[in-house]
Amino acid sequence: MPNDLTDEMARKAKQLYKERFQEQLEATHRDEFVAVEPESGDYFLAKTSLEAGLAARQAHPDRLALVMRVGHRAAVYIGAGE
Repeated sequence: MPNDLTDEMARKAKQLYKERFQEQLEATHRDEFVAVEPESGDYFLAKTSLEAGLAARQAHPDRLALVMRVGHRAAVYIGAGE
């Protein structure tokens, strides 16, 4: 369940992604997944969200990371498409 700590971590991770990684990753890794760990500034790129999250957890086992899909507003889509 989200709380102030996770909300703040997610805000920092999104800001870091936007300022440092978005342009480069969207040009070269669209549709892949990236986990951003905002305390260190590290990011972990992978073909699946699970792989990106596991890489972040392995590097920083005591920290939270935000997993995003490169080039998309949401990591996954649920429901019917057009």
